[in-house]
Amino acid sequence: MQKFTLHTRSFKHRLHGFTLVELLVVIAIIGMLVGLLLPAVQQAREAARQTQCTNNLKNLALAAVNHSTVNQFFPSGGWHWNFTGDPDRGFGKEQPGGWTFSILPYMEQDALFRLGADGNKDTPDNAKATTALQTPVPLFNCPSRRKSKLYPGANSSLKNANSSGLKRGDTQYMAKTDYAANYGGAVVNPANERDGKYPDSYSKANEYTKNNTWPVVNANGLIFCSSEIYPEEVGDGVSNTYLIGEKYLKADTYETSGSSSDDNGIWTGADCDNCRSTYNGSSNNPLQDRKGYEEYSQRFGSPHAGTFGMAMGDGAVHRISYAIDSTTHYRLGCRDDGNVAVVPD
Repeated sequence: MQKFTLHTRSFKHRLHGFTLVELLVVIAIIGMLVGLLLPAVQQAREAARQTQCTNNLKNLALAAVNHSTVNQFFPSGGWHWNFTGDPDRGFGKEQPGGWTFSILPYMEQDALFRLGADGNKDTPDNAKATTALQTPVPLFNCPSRRKSKLYPGANSSLKNANSSGLKRGDTQYMAKTDYAANYGGAVVNPANERDGKYPDSYSKANEYTKNNTWPVVNANGLIFCSSEIYPEEVGDGVSNTYLIGEKYLKADTYETSGSSSDDNGIWTGADCDNCRSTYNGSSNNPLQDRKGYEEYSQRFGSPHAGTFGMAMGDGAVHRISYAIDSTTHYRLGCRDDGNVAVVPD
């Protein structure tokens, strides 16, 4: 019988591994790569947010232009911050709510616009108006600034909504807007509240309508207190006049009610929350959002670096430098001052 002998060989395996020094070098390299890539990623994300913001503004402007096509005038600024929208009062001077409310049917939000309808223009449905104030719409918020949700307000007393219904504990909560209409180059409050040039009740508005005595407000933009501006009244041309733009806001008040220029609800009437000015002065130049700077503001501006968005009366949207000449900025806000200005390249 043949015998087979099994021969075994011994193999020595050398184990390879990282030394501590090599591991530290790899970690350092990864850290450097992350440090180089992170700013690029953040810039790409901000560019995407800015593009979305510009698209928001474009849609709002087109809704306002569609409003002017159907009703023959641009949306009204509403009466005052202590009134909110009432669908039974239609559009124009008789509408107490702001331009934000009046454009809802022209941006596929007719159900929200009709929420408070009760069939009587003299009896607001306060409960439903309150619900509407707590209904955010994403198009009205800049993604670089804040989400579309409810934010603390200033505990304002509303004449055609249940102010107490907005409260959580001791604070009112409501939806807000990051975009403001252009009420012109006048150095006045958008609601002109100091002169009382707005109806302070439904009965007063009805009296104005019956007697055709609506007060003339000292504003020369496209949207302001109780406005009804027809496109043919825009002597400088709708393509040369601001319509709606991004508004300046203190960067540390995004989530609070700490700014008196951002403390009221999204559908309320004319106020610095939803209307801004281009009056000529260094204190009103457009500005990028800053922390702790200027509580009460009529400026346009945005959280974006370098530029802010502005839509013109024809619906065109431009990114405009914060360094725009103050006189040019002023003239772009005036609809009929005879000094035609064009948006700088």
